[in-house]
Amino acid sequence: MARLKKVLIVGGGTAGWLAACYLAKAVNARDPQGVQVHLVESPDIGLLGVGEATFPSIRGTLAAIGLDERRFLVGATATYKQGIHYRHWVRPPGTPGADHFFHPFNAPSQRPGGPELLPYWLLGAAPEGMPFADAVSMQTALVDHGRGPKRFKDPDYQGPMNHAFHFDAACFARVLAEHGQEALGVKRHVATVERTELDEHGAIARVVTRELGELTADLYVDCTGLRGLLIGNVMQSPFKSRADVLFADRAVAMQVPYEKADTPIPSYTISTAQEAGWIWDIGLQKRRGVGYVYSSRHTSDERAEQVFRGYLGAAAEGLKAMHIKFETGYRPEHWRRNCVAVGLAGGFVEPLESTGIALIELATYLLTHLLPSDTDEMERAARHFNEMMIARYDRIIDFIKMHYCLSQRRDSAFWIDNTDAASIPATLQDKLAQWKHRPPHRLDFISDLEMFLVSSWQYVLYGMEFKTDISAMRSAYPRMEEARQEFRNIQLAASQALQDLPDHRALVERMCQEYRERAGRQNAVA
Repeated sequence: MARLKKVLIVGGGTAGWLAACYLAKAVNARDPQGVQVHLVESPDIGLLGVGEATFPSIRGTLAAIGLDERRFLVGATATYKQGIHYRHWVRPPGTPGADHFFHPFNAPSQRPGGPELLPYWLLGAAPEGMPFADAVSMQTALVDHGRGPKRFKDPDYQGPMNHAFHFDAACFARVLAEHGQEALGVKRHVATVERTELDEHGAIARVVTRELGELTADLYVDCTGLRGLLIGNVMQSPFKSRADVLFADRAVAMQVPYEKADTPIPSYTISTAQEAGWIWDIGLQKRRGVGYVYSSRHTSDERAEQVFRGYLGAAAEGLKAMHIKFETGYRPEHWRRNCVAVGLAGGFVEPLESTGIALIELATYLLTHLLPSDTDEMERAARHFNEMMIARYDRIIDFIKMHYCLSQRRDSAFWIDNTDAASIPATLQDKLAQWKHRPPHRLDFISDLEMFLVSSWQYVLYGMEFKTDISAMRSAYPRMEEARQEFRNIQLAASQALQDLPDHRALVERMCQEYRERAGRQNAVA
């Protein structure tokens, strides 16, 4: 029995440094008797910073590692995110009917002892024509009026509105690297891994770098991105493609400066459907991060860039586009022997609902929880880890596919193919069949295996105009007048919250200014 003493993370970026910081905090890496956390990253591999969106779990992660919120906002050029605004997903532009819906991060309002509002919305108790998200949450009204999710006085990572962040991924990685080394005891090595050597049991014995020679550890964490340098190339863990379900496999992206310094910043991701995919549009402090995710089976790279530039208009003039290739899927064995993949090395799902960093967080939480005290327990930990990751990926893929297969668009082969039953997982087909006659309920989900709670499924399902007919069960919902009053109360509460919450850009700029002033005073004292 050999005690686990050292973890080596191979690869920096968001995955590497987020894993390093969280692990180091959890295992007390600053203590010589604790588990030592090392990270090796190449000086030759650049990081993309086109604009990254996150999931609300990021707040708990950043709080757990002790990263000051204002320092994070400044260093990562971050802004707040309260949900996702979908445009033209239900039907194409120019078609009669609503052309957008909002997926807020706040759960539907539920007064203690009050009625659950979804059935009453389905039965018509809300104001006529009001979308589900608007009826049950004040968050839509707040973001429509440009409000941030918190007040200046609220503690770090807390606020009345559930939220996440947008940031520049390259800047974020640098902030984490500074914090990990200064505050958490992570030991950084700048070197390029040239080869990996195995021991007699097929486990990793060492990695050999060009600049520093051999680096050894008891556990190796592969954060080398889509290359999967250790888990794929060395450990030969196969990749399971899910391109049969999710067709997008390319992206073209740009960093787009604001025309004016005081341009309002939406506190949500904008997702606009196109002929062969969709465009993300994220507002950072000084610029937008914009990209077109598309299927190469349904369009060419040239046509995709043409559509993308058409969306941006004059803002794209003189800007060079970055082209990115990927494939949706995952490795059923994220963890094999003494090597575990975190981030893109383990799998990828197109960034429609910002699952990329959330999956990094999940893998890091699991790794920390399952981290064996001795190397003999590695196989048991790996089995549990792999089961949990597979379950999460499969459920996420179902959720993302739902956005596509419910669309009423028939204006291109991409949208037609997405409604083909052969491309819809049986697990999703079963859910949708049940929800034709009853609304989604929390008991339809196993909470420990889900990234998206029932409220997210409800927001997207009814934002996409799915029809659930519960008229035959009307007698089971006798609190119609009470529900009508609840819907009115939500609208009143939204009006009051508008007076309490600041403008989003003003919130970000003041938080950043407070950090700079505080840092200036500290430097003066030093």
